Amino acid sequence: MAFQPSSKIGLFIDGANLHAVSKALGFDIDFGRLLREFQYLGSTLRAFYYTTISEEANRSIGPLIGWLNYNGYTVVTKPAKEFAYANGRRKIKGDMNVELAVHAMALAKQFDEMVLFSGDGDLRPLVEAVQRLGVRVSVVSTITTHPAMIADELRRQADEFIDLAALRHKCGRNTAERSAAVGRDADPT
Repeated sequence: MAFQPSSKIGLFIDGANLHAVSKALGFDIDFGRLLREFQYLGSTLRAFYYTTISEEANRSIGPLIGWLNYNGYTVVTKPAKEFAYANGRRKIKGDMNVELAVHAMALAKQFDEMVLFSGDGDLRPLVEAVQRLGVRVSVVSTITTHPAMIADELRRQADEFIDLAALRHKCGRNTAERSAAVGRDADPT
């Protein structure tokens, strides 16, 4: 990662996307270590975590949201929407791209560097717009899975692509360690 020590950094985390990528790579994110890593690289001004919540998911993600709120993250949530089809099938949908984009654009002039944790190609226009404001954008996802979990157009638009697999030793925790920690009622980081 190529950050200047004096860089003002903003982290924007698409929670659902990061969760899917880390699971595909076989590890959980230690959000405390993640934040410390970027604080070490520059002056991390803000760290945002975006996620939708549903009643079912709230039991599993609630402790993480609480921990993030108390440990340096700004958590942005909204309720997931449930759709019922005529055949009785249900679909739960949740997308935080608009909220993430609005915050990123509103705050872009405060940052030298934006780190976007997402592989969603719908965010490519956001990256381009933030770059036009003079902000350098790094995108974190992975190309080591088959298929890759980042849209090619987003990876190409970024000033730097960081494969989450390369950050595993800096911000990851093995899923076996996570299971043991949950069994001991440890904090959810």
